[in-house]
Amino acid sequence: MVAAPKDKVWARLMDIPAAARCVPGVASVRPNGKERYQGTLAVQIGPVRLVLDGDFAIIARDEAAGTASIRADAKDSRVGGAIRATLDLALVEKEAETQLRIGTDLTVMGRLGEFGQASIKRKADQLIQDFAECLARQVTMR
Repeated sequence: MVAAPKDKVWARLMDIPAAARCVPGVASVRPNGKERYQGTLAVQIGPVRLVLDGDFAIIARDEAAGTASIRADAKDSRVGGAIRATLDLALVEKEAETQLRIGTDLTVMGRLGEFGQASIKRKADQLIQDFAECLARQVTMR
């Protein structure tokens, strides 16, 4: 739960470069067209450090309903492999607070899959949790 109204949380969430700073390991995010972005994420999974370069886009957005979907495609050319993820975001206002729900669908391709889907999923879940906590802090500080 975020101790802020839904519209304030929505505004921060849809400011993609600012929201991306809440994802641990994000090295850069830059616009690449309407509702499209390019970025780099450095992440450690066990003994392996990955540098994922990719594109992501807002593929659905409904401000009135407080829902959005973001698709990300990234690859690590050193290790060889790619990740495709879809994030489904939903905001639900309850009194003076807003609940942020994040659903993920993650596919791991190529050699990245050799690290184990479970390890990668755990890392992705941790990144999402850290993102949500950081976003809540940012919104309530303003």
